Amino acid sequence: MVTLSPPQTSAKNFYTGITTHNHLTFHQFIHNSTKFIRRRNRPNGIVRAYIENTNPISRLASKVIGSLPVVGLIARLVNDEGGLGGDIIDFAEFRRRVGNKCTITDSRAFYEFQDRHGRAGDPLYVLLCCWLAAVGAGLLKSEEILEGVARLRISNDIEFEEQNFIAKMTEAKERRAKLKAPAPTIPMELRVEKALDGIYVCCFDRDPVEEEDEKLLIVMLNAVFPTVERSEIKRIIKDKAKKVAEGGANEEFSTKAKPLSKEAVQLQMKDLQFLKQNSIELLEKKTET
Repeated sequence: MVTLSPPQTSAKNFYTGITTHNHLTFHQFIHNSTKFIRRRNRPNGIVRAYIENTNPISRLASKVIGSLPVVGLIARLVNDEGGLGGDIIDFAEFRRRVGNKCTITDSRAFYEFQDRHGRAGDPLYVLLCCWLAAVGAGLLKSEEILEGVARLRISNDIEFEEQNFIAKMTEAKERRAKLKAPAPTIPMELRVEKALDGIYVCCFDRDPVEEEDEKLLIVMLNAVFPTVERSEIKRIIKDKAKKVAEGGANEEFSTKAKPLSKEAVQLQMKDLQFLKQNSIELLEKKTET
């Protein structure tokens, strides 16, 4: 099982300090990763809270409420549906809401999957793929998602990938707003397929999807996408496993980690310089004492 170090205000520190334990549920892992706001229980409330609202009236009301200084702030704190004022639900919030609904069985599936696939099967990586499908569908291109998760498998820089995807989604929403185009209606089943595509590229690296993997994937995806029938999730996974076994997935997922843009490289270099400077300052303080 995984637990994170105490909550950090800086995203740079948020993913550090990961240790393993045997008696911590996934629900507790999410609670320990960041401060948790108690929310009302709603049926099937995990992923629907993150999809873009295609109803023009309710979308307008959400933007009006979100734009009010005091009312908007309070609404964001107590709202269980997310997305007020056009907000994009970030990865940390997504994890909190998924963790709030996870059972012990769901928790066990995430960590058994990690045992089978090592670092590439980290629950955070699996959840990132689900987050991209749940939140990014309609904003991100499929190749952008697959390139990002393929890069994550190599770099292990989940913070950078989250920031990169947030920037892309924000840009897509702004571009859509200028064109006054409505948010597309994307079926939940298609989001499950996109999440599975990402998980396969990130965690399997063209390896076959074995029967035990199928069982764990059914549990994990059902935990994140509860509005999709379990039988339908099972069918999607079975189809994927069959395609992989027949070699079709190698052509479909030929995406490799492409070089980052100049701006992205500069951002990473700034992060490295920041960490290097902090290390030097800490070393100097220890030397002085």
